[in-house]
Amino acid sequence: MNRAKYREIQYENLLQSAQDLRLGRSASCTGVGKKWTRPTGYDTGLKTYNSLTKQKEPLVLAQEGIATWYSCGPTVYDHAHLGHACSYVRFDIIQRILSRVFGINVIHVMVITDIDDKIIRRALEKSISPTILARMYEEEFKNDMLALKVLPPAVYLRVTENIPQIVAFIEGIIRNEHAYATKQGDVYFDIGSIGDRYGKLMGAGDAAGEPGDTEKRDSRDFALWKASKPQEPSWESPWGKGRPGWHIECSTIASSVFGSQLDIHSGGVDLAFPHHENEIAQCEAYHQCGQWGNYFLHSGHLHLKGSAEKMSKSLNNYITIKDFLESYSTNEFRMFCLLTKYRSAIDYSDASLNEARSSLATITAFTHDAQAYMRGQLQCQAVQEGALWERLAETKANVVRALADDFDTPRVVNAIMSLVSHGNRHLQPIAKPDRSPRSPAVFGAFLTYIREVFEVLGVDLLDRKPHSVDSSGTLENVVEQLARFRSDVRAFALSVEDMPGEPAHASPRPHSEKLPLLKACDTLRKDLASIGVHIRVSVFSLGHRQLLCTKVHK
Repeated sequence: MNRAKYREIQYENLLQSAQDLRLGRSASCTGVGKKWTRPTGYDTGLKTYNSLTKQKEPLVLAQEGIATWYSCGPTVYDHAHLGHACSYVRFDIIQRILSRVFGINVIHVMVITDIDDKIIRRALEKSISPTILARMYEEEFKNDMLALKVLPPAVYLRVTENIPQIVAFIEGIIRNEHAYATKQGDVYFDIGSIGDRYGKLMGAGDAAGEPGDTEKRDSRDFALWKASKPQEPSWESPWGKGRPGWHIECSTIASSVFGSQLDIHSGGVDLAFPHHENEIAQCEAYHQCGQWGNYFLHSGHLHLKGSAEKMSKSLNNYITIKDFLESYSTNEFRMFCLLTKYRSAIDYSDASLNEARSSLATITAFTHDAQAYMRGQLQCQAVQEGALWERLAETKANVVRALADDFDTPRVVNAIMSLVSHGNRHLQPIAKPDRSPRSPAVFGAFLTYIREVFEVLGVDLLDRKPHSVDSSGTLENVVEQLARFRSDVRAFALSVEDMPGEPAHASPRPHSEKLPLLKACDTLRKDLASIGVHIRVSVFSLGHRQLLCTKVHK
């Protein structure tokens, strides 16, 4: 079976699944004018900020346990940067929360814009075909998302593979008298034909015209189809050879999968106008309805610290995902995103990344100490076990409340860090074992819960990396053996001998010949600390001294 036939079958299967999903829905959309109408259907009990109303709204889905989700994918003409990564990771976190905490099956579709003015321009600069350029950067984008642990959508759909559907969609808008063709072969959306319904996201007063020919009826009218120009890819259409405008691709592809009603639409806040605004106008004109998308979620910009400008290719102030991951880990970037609300602007700086790194290091250190306590290698005073179980239950309830309130991840991280801090206060080593009752189970519950929460959010506290498991495991074993060797040497150096002639009540002292060994042990401990390996002294319940080695980030 050739690739074209495979894609055709895949697309037909997707359309059939979407048709099954749409059964039972109303044939027409809800809503009148610019006023948002609360959807009918399944109330999830969650609230999310809706850009259509500029406030939090109850999240109501058309079908119980299912969320239809469309997102604008990349325009593949260059490397993806951290501004893109921030948006995709933030929405990946939300989708993980919906599916893994609240049991909602998210059906996510993303478009890949593989034909565009920027792609054509870059292809001409490089003297390669736009198709080759787009495929090259599409593959790189997907690899970047994989490196960032962003779950892929149910399907990626390319613009160039949906040209017939786009042409048919434009014909439908013309048929409904909301678009018109010019003599040059361009087709424009007629904003005047929908009256005051234009401007649901930003307001009609914010609308500014885009460049176009002089036959536009209104300066705000935007292109659905662009007539062919020399050296540009083109496709046949009823209006002559040409290619799609920017906005029509998303309206067509989202409608071809989800029909006349969409639960959630996401993208960066810079796409709210004109892109998402025009998507709404096109879909409601085509479906002849008043509310096509029920919830629009927008992520905030990523700014370089001290700059009011967003990170973008046009401003040449960006850092590629690949370059970033040479200095920081995927876990650190995820934590960086979790520390702010998804719709807030976020400052990129060494300080903000170090905060994320420090939070992870604190959790790692607590994990090692709690595990040492559970193994009997860390002796502490008796813990208030009942209070710890109560604190854990309280944290679980607070985390769920925070996630249900517009996916408030900063509150979640704060709740987890507070739990860690509370646990640390009970893990302070004591000089002598007091034979107090031990409570290892509650610390096991702490660790399991913390690990599960971060796994839901896409942070792997075990930091499992298949390509480096052997080397990291070997390093950990080497450090452990080194710490054990130091422990044995130090124990020998501290052993005392009966000194002839000394009174029985005299304090025992190590033999003077052993003092260099003690000094060498202290030097080793300091040297290891300078490279991020900390050895702290703890006490076995059996009474002899032992060492616990904890590897932390520098």
